[in-house]
Amino acid sequence: MRNFVISGLALLLCGMLAVSLSPGQTGAPSQPQGSPSATVSAAPASQIIPPPPNYHFPNGQTYVYTVEWHLFTAGNATVKLESAGTDERVSATADSSGVVNALYKVHDRFEALFSAHTFCSQRVTKHTEEGSHQRDTVIVFDYARGKSVLDEKNLKTGESKHVGNDIPACVTDVVSGFYYLASLPLETGDSYTFSLNDGGKTVEVTARVEARERVKVPLGTFQTIRVKAEATSGPMKGKGSVFVWFTDDPNRTPVQMRSKLGWGTLLFRMQRLEKQ
Repeated sequence: MRNFVISGLALLLCGMLAVSLSPGQTGAPSQPQGSPSATVSAAPASQIIPPPPNYHFPNGQTYVYTVEWHLFTAGNATVKLESAGTDERVSATADSSGVVNALYKVHDRFEALFSAHTFCSQRVTKHTEEGSHQRDTVIVFDYARGKSVLDEKNLKTGESKHVGNDIPACVTDVVSGFYYLASLPLETGDSYTFSLNDGGKTVEVTARVEARERVKVPLGTFQTIRVKAEATSGPMKGKGSVFVWFTDDPNRTPVQMRSKLGWGTLLFRMQRLEKQ
């Protein structure tokens, strides 16, 4: 249960993508989106593909999810995107409820900035309250030096940590990863590999577009594209996988997400889509 909140985001996730890949270390339409000019067959083994010039981010939209664990309602999570000059800002929350809240209380707040032109992550901040653990974390991605720099303070003990790790020319992060996935063409059979960093060692993530299927969530019933993501390098290789169901339309709204880990499965189902 220690990583429930990181799992809770998914995603993100990929909101959800982040859940399995980096535990501390490592419908309702949006605006129409274009398709990147590059396809997976033309991409290098590991690459973050910039959005095409006509791409429209779903700014001003908040995704609201219920989180289920072993048939219990475990909590709720929200993810919001908004423009921040030349960057995009993702704000995410995760809170436990019900039986899970009594066993292991979670109250987490995340924010990430990534370049609107390249999808490269710029900065991540976290305030996490998980059981007896309380931490403030800042991760800065310094591409000029090829480093991610993590500064973390334990709010219970006052202890601080300062860590630097090597990164490639462009990485995504555990909060904004699923916005990157949503920007890709997502044709059945395609496979994408890219780098993800959460302040620790960079991991390689492979996302495979598996199938089209119809799913029902509290918001409604949608025709979707199912994508499976998992770590293909680093300490989480082979230890978990994330599934994301994007609406099969130009909006690519992630209406359902599922994280399968060793200690159980978390299911995120979209309850509301709020617009400013």
